[in-house]
Amino acid sequence: MSKSILRINEDIHRELSVLLRNIKDPRVNQGMISITSVNTTNDLSQAKVFLSVYDLKSKPEFMKGLKSASGHLRYELGRALSLRHTPQLLFELDKSIESGAKIASILNELDIPPDEDAKGADEDTEGTDGDSEDANE
Repeated sequence: MSKSILRINEDIHRELSVLLRNIKDPRVNQGMISITSVNTTNDLSQAKVFLSVYDLKSKPEFMKGLKSASGHLRYELGRALSLRHTPQLLFELDKSIESGAKIASILNELDIPPDEDAKGADEDTEGTDGDSEDANE
């Protein structure tokens, strides 16, 4: 991927982060929205925007709201970025943050006692280092 496409991806990411916060559509304002990445095609015809939404109530309604707002978002993006062609915006939900939070929650719920063998091995190792110094003296 060229440096110019990477820069454009970053610019789109930055501008859309601001623009998404200002959308008044209740279908879109369902939770905390984060843009996880933007992938723009080399010809700038399309930009795939990956979103993570914390506390999403209804995925179908959210996606309909985004589709409805995409024209406005594209227009505002074009005004802010001065590109020759403003790419068509395609939105996809990214479940990686949600999955990570779920895994962390499951791990926190596990009742695993501390591993006594590992704790004892650390103490034995410390004692061994001291003994070997005494033997060399």
